[in-house]
Amino acid sequence: MTAIPPDRLRLVTVDTQNKAPIEVHGDLDYDNAELLLDEATARLAVRPGLKDLHLHCAGLRTVDSMGLSVLLMIGRRTTQAGVRLHLDDRPAQLDRLLDLTGTLTHLTASVPARAPQSTAGEDDVLAARPTGPDGTT
Repeated sequence: MTAIPPDRLRLVTVDTQNKAPIEVHGDLDYDNAELLLDEATARLAVRPGLKDLHLHCAGLRTVDSMGLSVLLMIGRRTTQAGVRLHLDDRPAQLDRLLDLTGTLTHLTASVPARAPQSTAGEDDVLAARPTGPDGTT
């Protein structure tokens, strides 16, 4: 019996002056998802003035939990960098996954302006009032 090799993830990038789109082809899964995370992280590092990161998902086949985790990590990194993440040309199965997990709006929401870096020292402690059912005063 011949085993079918996994569908490798293939990324195609084309840099322009204002954009750094990444075309995603294949399976975004446990075996391949790190490739997309590494590429997106590299784009953010070499383009500090980047405003938008576009992931073109038309060629995306399947996304497992690791793939979703990587998309969420890319979302966190773009937010930290003040970059808006776009998931363009999403196939139906990706839309369904993002809808079921409630992550579509989270991943593609507009990014607030970059927050200034904290000047608090490591020894500074912020007082917080407990919240929730046990947070009575």
